[in-house]
Amino acid sequence: MHWFRLLLFLLVVIVQTGTGEVKAQTITTGQTQNARAKKAYDEGIRFTQARNFQKALEAYNEAIAKDPAFALAYVRAAGLYKILQQEDQAFQYYTKGLPALTPDPALAAEYLTFADLSFERGQYEQAATVYQTLLGLSKNKRHLAHAQNQLQNISFAQKAIGNPVTFQPKLLSPQVNRFGLQYSPVLTADQKALLFTARAGSGPLDDEDLYLAVKGEKGEWQAPVSISANINSELNEGAASMSGDGRVLVFTSCNRKDSYGSCDLYISVRQGSKWSKPRNMGRNVNSAAWDSQPSLSADGRTLYFASNRTGGYGEEDLWVTQQNADGTWEIPVNLGKEVNTSGHENSPFLHASGNTLYFATNGLQGMGGLDLFMVKKVGSAWGTPVNMGYPLNTHRNESSIFISADNETGYYASQPAEKGKTEVALYQFEVPNPWKGETVSSFAQGRVFDAVSKKPLEALVQVYDLDSLDVLAQQVSSDSEDGNYTIVVNQRQRYALYVSAPGHVLESRHLAAAATAKPVALDFYLQPIGKGAKAVLSNLFFDTGRATLRPESCTELNKLLQFLKANATAKVEIAGHTDNVGQPAANQKLSEARAKAVVAYLVSKGAPSAMFQAKGYGQTQPAAPNSSEENRQLNRRIELRVL
Repeated sequence: MHWFRLLLFLLVVIVQTGTGEVKAQTITTGQTQNARAKKAYDEGIRFTQARNFQKALEAYNEAIAKDPAFALAYVRAAGLYKILQQEDQAFQYYTKGLPALTPDPALAAEYLTFADLSFERGQYEQAATVYQTLLGLSKNKRHLAHAQNQLQNISFAQKAIGNPVTFQPKLLSPQVNRFGLQYSPVLTADQKALLFTARAGSGPLDDEDLYLAVKGEKGEWQAPVSISANINSELNEGAASMSGDGRVLVFTSCNRKDSYGSCDLYISVRQGSKWSKPRNMGRNVNSAAWDSQPSLSADGRTLYFASNRTGGYGEEDLWVTQQNADGTWEIPVNLGKEVNTSGHENSPFLHASGNTLYFATNGLQGMGGLDLFMVKKVGSAWGTPVNMGYPLNTHRNESSIFISADNETGYYASQPAEKGKTEVALYQFEVPNPWKGETVSSFAQGRVFDAVSKKPLEALVQVYDLDSLDVLAQQVSSDSEDGNYTIVVNQRQRYALYVSAPGHVLESRHLAAAATAKPVALDFYLQPIGKGAKAVLSNLFFDTGRATLRPESCTELNKLLQFLKANATAKVEIAGHTDNVGQPAANQKLSEARAKAVVAYLVSKGAPSAMFQAKGYGQTQPAAPNSSEENRQLNRRIELRVL
């Protein structure tokens, strides 16, 4: 440990002499007339120079005992306490010593340390006074820039305290907060499962594992259990994230045999109740550095995380990677200087809507330590981060926040007001308006079955944004054991929903998320490809009374083209149907024209014309009684039928 003692000695020299330009100056303020106190103080200096810091502290404290007004002895002892990382002691000694001294350029480094310690403890007024004093003492440009920046932070903090955000967190039940520490909460889109990291205590031997709590029938959280024996091990597992359906898990683990760096990201997928054996996400995602604190998008195909790898802007930066169609992950991209700073950025959380990101940083104007910020997307780029304010942010470090898809409920971890065996606990709160995501989201949930056997089916569920023309918004798979799937949908957006499985006819639905965050239930029964199998093409759009396909129909037509190419030997009928409004002859003609328009588009894109038969049925085969506008809309349709 010779290098460590040498480093401490160099730090002591800096503390004892201030900056290089004042090294030769003599400090005349704060001395003592007590000979015994002076002798002990001189011994402290000698012990410091000999790098015997404990003896030096004993000598300085003896000097203080001989003369309790010996201000310079307090300051010298404070400097050593700071170097030995006993910061509370350092703060107390600086508080007793520095205010009693006449400001002296030789003590500039001491004033800087005292100001920082005051700021770190939320003593904003005292910190401001000391920083102002420092500005009149130091000529060190770095120190002066730091002091000016901290004065701006203090001004921000004081304004934030004077204008608090309405925030009333409530402890989750003792049944959930049963460990010494629990943190990094994440919920599924339906808010029925809560994932978090926990450990019995804060000691180095306390194991860090992932736990899952589910809601009971009355909405109360059940006792958390280990997420899986396949996941938790004798090593630490923590800082995890789940997809909205709770079936894709990415977590952090360190120093494993297959690790590329100090900490790596691992992925596991759940089928039924069983989690797959975790696998390292690979060299494309992980590096030789620290990679941690993942946040998955709702569909589990986009991953944000923190890393101190090279190529960033500061200590740790936020990065993002996308999953390719073949399941591999792209090389991560830095989020850029709009989000990342020269400081620390970590604990990213991507809202279910995909357009609001929450994260912690100490590189932007804040209240001290790590503050929580939120940033919204402007087009395809991230905008300007906004500090989430007081009392969520304080002079302490804050991180790890979660906001539900509907923007109503939030979760985070913090120290309980009452000290006990729980050092860090999970809290729930009603989300204040300033903290809500850019978009309110809800979810569609259901099951996929084989229409003949009625058995659950593993299928690909794809969601396209109709207003963005053929943009894939989400992609998930239904569970092979129970057929369950969950997708997130954003308020006031129109979606085309497609469900496909090998050997089955493509199913499509039109989904318009309401102005409220009301969940949608959608089950699918996929018909095996065979004679007579059919499906409604729900996302083909025509103007009233016309057969011209509207632009938003392209998504459906292109998906249909993919299905037909995958089943090139099939013969299909494209059938047009109408409601009973208008003359039967006109409806018959319109249904035929629309069916032919669909076939013409598919043929123009390369599908063989011999594959199709276009036919119109007018109003003769209603899917529902023409007794309401909702039913008439069901009757105005295009169907695919296997011949």
